[in-house]
Amino acid sequence: MNRFAGLLRAGVLCAAIAGLPPVAAEPYEADPDLAARDDDYAAGKKAAEQGDWSEAAQRFKRAERRHPEHADLQNMLGFTYRNLKDFGLAIKHYTRALEIDPRHRGAHEYLGETYLLTGDLAGARRHLSALRQICLLPCDELTELERAIAKHQSQR
Repeated sequence: MNRFAGLLRAGVLCAAIAGLPPVAAEPYEADPDLAARDDDYAAGKKAAEQGDWSEAAQRFKRAERRHPEHADLQNMLGFTYRNLKDFGLAIKHYTRALEIDPRHRGAHEYLGETYLLTGDLAGARRHLSALRQICLLPCDELTELERAIAKHQSQR
């Protein structure tokens, strides 16, 4: 009977997992509709996609005046400043994103990668650990940070 109960539980678990929506290949956003509601945020994302980091920073800062408590916006500001090589501001905005939404996968990944850029392997590992707790199934952010840490360690 115990074996049957175990098989039954496994079957129920498989059915539940099969019913989950697929993991998106897009970067994680807690509020993917903000771009539709805020022209500056949308323009900032477009500038970031094109690698125009100065324009992205300008547009995201404008959007921040209207949405200071928006985790995705803080994450994008962090990403923008990281690409501008202003790691202090990048860390500030990623940290703020995580204060707003402690489970924000994108902020954990990007902050971990920023810590690697500044030589803080322990900081990167803390965010990898957080992603392991958040992503019950493998997620892109977890995989990307694992790869970045492995690459960082192989270059030492």
